Amino acid sequence: MNTTTNKPIFGMRKASQDMRTIRGFLGDRQAQAIADGCRGEERQFFYEKLDELARIVKAMPKSYETDGQGDDAIAHLHYFTAEWDWYITEKDGDSDDQGQIQAYGMVDGWERERGYVSIKEITRAGAEVDLHWEPRSLRQVIEGNRGAA
Repeated sequence: MNTTTNKPIFGMRKASQDMRTIRGFLGDRQAQAIADGCRGEERQFFYEKLDELARIVKAMPKSYETDGQGDDAIAHLHYFTAEWDWYITEKDGDSDDQGQIQAYGMVDGWERERGYVSIKEITRAGAEVDLHWEPRSLRQVIEGNRGAA
């Protein structure tokens, strides 16, 4: 425990475990950048982010568990590119060696729609998971994005 901030101090072993948990939710470039960050001067920040993301991914609802919640469903993860945003509310089971196959949520780009998305496909297209995202309802996302257009 860091006595100055009262935050736990994480190490490389824990970071490696967390990276395995979230690996299917990251693109190759972002995963490499985070791994590099874990070896750099700001490693504590990256250790804490990995821990936070791993906890979020483990606790995320699986397919159909938020069925019927509509705008009250929680967007646990946010992915973005310059023009598109994906808000993920459910995962399709646990990540494995093949990576996450699909997830459910809302995409906001040229249009706003809900449905299934391949995490692999969007990360291969350059989408990155938002490391500063705080989970919130889709309603809050929509209301927050109204003035952005």
